Amino acid sequence: MEYMVRLDNIHKSFGKNHILKGVNLTIKKGEVVVILGPSGSGKTTLLRTVNFLDSADDGSITVNDFTVNAKKHTKSQIIELRRKTAMVFQNYNLFQNKTILENVMEGLVTVKKFKKEDAERVSREILEKVGLSERCDFYPSQISGGQQQRAGIARALILDPDVILFDEPTSALDPELVGEVLNTIKAVAQTGITMIVVTHEIAFAREVASRVIFMEGGVVVEQGPPSELLVNPKEARTKQFLKRITSPNDGMAEVC
Repeated sequence: MEYMVRLDNIHKSFGKNHILKGVNLTIKKGEVVVILGPSGSGKTTLLRTVNFLDSADDGSITVNDFTVNAKKHTKSQIIELRRKTAMVFQNYNLFQNKTILENVMEGLVTVKKFKKEDAERVSREILEKVGLSERCDFYPSQISGGQQQRAGIARALILDPDVILFDEPTSALDPELVGEVLNTIKAVAQTGITMIVVTHEIAFAREVASRVIFMEGGVVVEQGPPSELLVNPKEARTKQFLKRITSPNDGMAEVC
């Protein structure tokens, strides 16, 4: 298999707004793909079509050789596709009435049908990896946003998915908490799991991404290795976007 994720001719509209306009994308196993773009470019919608959180109007989605047609699909096909993916949300999406340990265990017990004691043991191991072993018995409201997001990452990892989808994982965080979450995501990337990350963190994209994709107006405008796209983009729209969002410290002096 040459790819882990393949999107073919993905279209999506909300009312009269045509958000995705025939997007085609293939992602190899182990790739870390970062999607950049201005608000309204379609990047988050594209990410959400991968696991049918937003159902595409046309096209097909393939994850690890399992293909689902956007127009003709069954509920069981969507469930199977979702089992191959895990998502880390912008606003953590933790159960407020469950402890951090219980949040992470939830998928193992309900989806993977683990025995409770086995689920707890594995969950504690994962929480240790993301630096939260001392927060297992805390509730989400008792810990910082950065710690909540790290719990969200642990919850995704524990399901052993083929691909993890990250939707702006740092955008809801106070600036001083961004680093700890990005470091956790970097550590996950080093394990070799396939990742698609929608973010505005240029420094993270440059350091961690195997490939950067720039979207605007519902289409992929340009893509390439971060060393090329972030330093010497070919398309005028990419140059304008990077110039607008990049600080002088981000090594973008050549983009003008």
